[in-house]
Amino acid sequence: METSAIQEGEIEKVEFESSEIEYVSYGGEYHLPLIMNLVDQELSEPYSIFTYRYFVYLWPQLSFLAFHKGKCLGTVVCKMGEHRNTFRGYIAMLVVIKPYRGKGIATELVTRSIKVMMESGCEEVTLEAEVTNKGALALYGRLGFIRAKRLFHYYLNGVDAFRLKLLFPRLDLHPSLPMMAEREDSHHHEPKDNGPTQE
Repeated sequence: METSAIQEGEIEKVEFESSEIEYVSYGGEYHLPLIMNLVDQELSEPYSIFTYRYFVYLWPQLSFLAFHKGKCLGTVVCKMGEHRNTFRGYIAMLVVIKPYRGKGIATELVTRSIKVMMESGCEEVTLEAEVTNKGALALYGRLGFIRAKRLFHYYLNGVDAFRLKLLFPRLDLHPSLPMMAEREDSHHHEPKDNGPTQE
């Protein structure tokens, strides 16, 4: 599937404060036309209503929408499940409309979905992105995704894709990770004031 419409383009940007963006999880059928409109408008792959329903009905907790002053400007749609003995998350669609790109909205949407996947026990997250989509590849690279495979002529338009993968640390292999994090939190204290120092 095509995941990201976040390429940079020659378009006028909207000025806003990041605090003005409202992020909501998928809330039901009334959100479905908003998601469909964004994806149909911004991504090159066509999807039927059944494709959207498959994702949002089975994994509503993994879909998020971004709003600015009541206008839906971005969405992420995902799933998770068993794949070759691995519990895997999958990012199917990520869209932010052009005037709002480059402001961290796509990163926030994806991060929210990844957090739920991680809390649900996923061991990894995968997605496909067009090899020409530099914005998406940069975003996922910043989030720690690696290029696992090149898929030739993957999209209907003939463009190749990279399969990107994010691996989570396995706690059964590293049982000390949560304890180390707790220990670091509990041992954080202010340095002692030993009075004035002499130079």
